[in-house]
Amino acid sequence: MTTKRVMAALILAVLTAPMPAAAQQEETYDYWKFQREMVRYGQQAIFMCNGLFTSNRSLENVFAQELAFLPRPVGTPRGGDYVIDEKRKAVAIGTPGGTPVMRAAFREGVGCVILAPDQTFEDIDSLPILELPYPDGDPADIPWPDGDLVAETAPSPSIDAAAIQAASDWAFDRDTPEQDTLSLLIVHEGQIIHERYAPGVDMTTRTRTWSTAKSIAATLIGMLVDDGKLKLDEPLGFEWLPRAASPETDPRNAITLRHVLNMSSGLDVVDNGGLEYATGSGMSYWAGASSVRGALRQAMIREPGTNWDYENYDTLLAILRMKQVLGDEKTYREFPRRALLDKIGMRNTLVSTDLFGDFILSSQVYTNARDLARFGLLYLQNGVWNGERLISEEWIDFVRTPAPATVGRGGQYGGQWWLVPENRNDVPKDAYSTSGNRGQYAVVVPSHDLVIVRRGLDWGRQGFDRWGLVREVLKAVRMPTDEGQ
Repeated sequence: MTTKRVMAALILAVLTAPMPAAAQQEETYDYWKFQREMVRYGQQAIFMCNGLFTSNRSLENVFAQELAFLPRPVGTPRGGDYVIDEKRKAVAIGTPGGTPVMRAAFREGVGCVILAPDQTFEDIDSLPILELPYPDGDPADIPWPDGDLVAETAPSPSIDAAAIQAASDWAFDRDTPEQDTLSLLIVHEGQIIHERYAPGVDMTTRTRTWSTAKSIAATLIGMLVDDGKLKLDEPLGFEWLPRAASPETDPRNAITLRHVLNMSSGLDVVDNGGLEYATGSGMSYWAGASSVRGALRQAMIREPGTNWDYENYDTLLAILRMKQVLGDEKTYREFPRRALLDKIGMRNTLVSTDLFGDFILSSQVYTNARDLARFGLLYLQNGVWNGERLISEEWIDFVRTPAPATVGRGGQYGGQWWLVPENRNDVPKDAYSTSGNRGQYAVVVPSHDLVIVRRGLDWGRQGFDRWGLVREVLKAVRMPTDEGQ
């Protein structure tokens, strides 16, 4: 065969070879765009409601910072297609006739709850509420860390004050305008050594934790594991949806608590598939859907434990298992406060729910910098608070151990906590961190007796480097072995 014939045959083979199905059937229309609009309205309802009634921020601040995350906020601080009901502490976004009007209302002890599209302000009284008295005493009169009374003490000789200020400026004075730091709090040897807030924010300001809530969820679950009420390696034991004629053959029965806490359930993912603001857990976050039913409907696509993929539904399944073992609604609703928050002085923290009363502990917790510092300090103290062990050292070891599916592929995730990536060598490997969208971090550095909290309302590209912040703070902290040299 001549060279020309060989070339002709090769060209013909390429032209007639079957194309991949995805290339042949590329979809150019966004079939979810109407649902995205509903979710966008729901996001604004929640952001405005919490900004006004949970954070007690001005409407101007809410539009300038809370709503900067949205591509097209509805209205301006001067008005628009929204309603603010001060008496009911509620917000409605939109007008009847097109995209459904989305509403959110503040509920005592819970924070703002999103209503379903077919509900109105008349349905607010049916939403969950938590009426549980706080522990005795005024936090202003109770010494840190149980309260907010911070004694003036001489600077520690192990701290370089100028370097701490430089680290603080590194956090606040960002070259990227989308990185909007609200607060920075540094605790060393149990004491607050630096505390700074942006204009319009102070130590009482509560903002959304986003996925930093997952680390709080893991702590509550760890308490139940320590008590023997839950086991890491037993199947979750759910009645999965849709219900099958022979549920005992459902492959999802192999999923354990360890798998979901390691983000390795093997279930189909939504949050990294481009639909997080159109369907999946976003429907319970922003549109009033059940957080439970959506989680139970996810199909298995991989063997549990073999693949890591970040997914809100994995956390929500762990919370559902927690609810099952707690037994009744009252015990469940009060559990975060009674077991954890009240014991370590986290009085500014609200754990929110969907409209059915299920905790959305994958994202919807509202708190301030000091409460997150207390939370980090509990871990720094190996789970002990005022002489009482709240979480075991074994549980702390679990959350700090890389999920098996991440080993050799980054090793950046443990049990609902983030770890120093395998390829990062500029910070101590024993550091570990919560992490939430828009820049919510509580970082624990045991080797340096440090807790670092950074809160933000980042938007756009975001990308705040929490490990870079740790690096900068460590420039100011000498190791105990360095003292006297």
